[in-house]
Amino acid sequence: MKSKAKRSSGLQLPKELQDPRNLELIRHLRADPRIAISALARKVKMSAPAVKERVQRLEEAGIIQGYRLELDPAALGLPVTALVRVRPMPGQLPRIAKLAQSLPQVTECHRITGEDCFLVKLHLESLDGLDRLLDRFLVFGQTTTSILQSSPVPSRGPPLPDER
Repeated sequence: MKSKAKRSSGLQLPKELQDPRNLELIRHLRADPRIAISALARKVKMSAPAVKERVQRLEEAGIIQGYRLELDPAALGLPVTALVRVRPMPGQLPRIAKLAQSLPQVTECHRITGEDCFLVKLHLESLDGLDRLLDRFLVFGQTTTSILQSSPVPSRGPPLPDER
């Protein structure tokens, strides 16, 4: 069962995040998700079984949702990254989500508020392929596209409670 994180606006944080040891574990895992439990235990001066149990509890609570591999799209031959806002035509919302899920070039798709309903991140070999991909979305709505130039803040997790 997942805990719901709550903030200082009178809402209570999950008990797992009220423990400074757990926050220290998360900090080390955030810096190096591949760290061995034994090495993590040494860093936090705890036994490996105790660290393993705490990490499992953080996973079960839904605070740690997974560990992932990050790949460089340019190194994979996909140097063009685009962010596409999509404004669906009436009744087309589910089709846009389904289309985004089906396209391997789409690495993220978010339902957003405002005039547009979706924000889609995609990676391409070249700008030549952008029109073909956008045409697939245009069947269901209007698109607004931005080409990513750089990422001064790369993807990172949210701040921990003691970092806010």
